Amino acid sequence: MFIGAERLMVKEAAGMKTHALVSLGAAVFVIVSEAMVQKYASLPGLNPTMIPAQIIVGIGFLGAGSIILRDSRLVGLTTAGGLWVTAGIGMAAGFGYFSLALIATVLVFLILTVVNIFERPIRKITGEIDDSKN
Repeated sequence: MFIGAERLMVKEAAGMKTHALVSLGAAVFVIVSEAMVQKYASLPGLNPTMIPAQIIVGIGFLGAGSIILRDSRLVGLTTAGGLWVTAGIGMAAGFGYFSLALIATVLVFLILTVVNIFERPIRKITGEIDDSKN
């Protein structure tokens, strides 16, 4: 989130929520992938890393489709990050790692709701939010 805060300060598109979601998604994918390798590596003819790799690529394609350029601004980055981390949560649940899925779900909810409290003052400082219009 600190990286995203810096990005907000210099008026870049991806802010605190997007950075936090992508980071959490990457962590979930790595944890599940590592657990899958440990669980399935002894099975002949099965490469357990191929399943997460294909999920990551597929959801990346869907996320890219949710990002659009509107009035010379990129929108949909947080949605794309949310889709990506949700795919990781689904993969965790699908492989039976329910505690990880639940913890990640709670963290995503907190990122999407609580981080607005921190982003608003930064957006105000950078002039992205004009309170005089409210």
